[in-house]
Amino acid sequence: MKAATKKKVINVLNEIMEVELAGVVIYTHYSLMVFGYNRIPIVSWMKSNATEGLDHAHRAGEMVTMLGGHPSLKIGTLLETHKHDIGDILRESLNHEQKALDAYYKLLALTENGVHVTLEEYARDMIVSEEMHLDEVNKMLRNPGSIEVFKA
Repeated sequence: MKAATKKKVINVLNEIMEVELAGVVIYTHYSLMVFGYNRIPIVSWMKSNATEGLDHAHRAGEMVTMLGGHPSLKIGTLLETHKHDIGDILRESLNHEQKALDAYYKLLALTENGVHVTLEEYARDMIVSEEMHLDEVNKMLRNPGSIEVFKA
């Protein structure tokens, strides 16, 4: 891999770390702000997403150090909207998952076609994971009985 490409890849991996770490904070916060009779399964889902975000950040950091880079200590954007209706929370979650997906697509664009097979496969695997998250949140935002995709 060329040095200029390697630097770009490390920057994107650090961006991924930052987005995923922001997700840990965001989902932890959301899990504390869910109220009502559906609280227990939603809180459990939120906690699971926070844990998964930490795992994703760690994986990105491992890729940074594999390339000889320095993992970021930053956390991505944290926006407190003070909207805690479950629909608002899920729409914010949808936006967060889209940011993560976009970052993984940036990584794929830099590493595909044999530039770096390990990173290409990592990016593809994470894209599948993030797209499944987006689909899961989208289905949660649909009206019961509706098969139409939710549009923000």
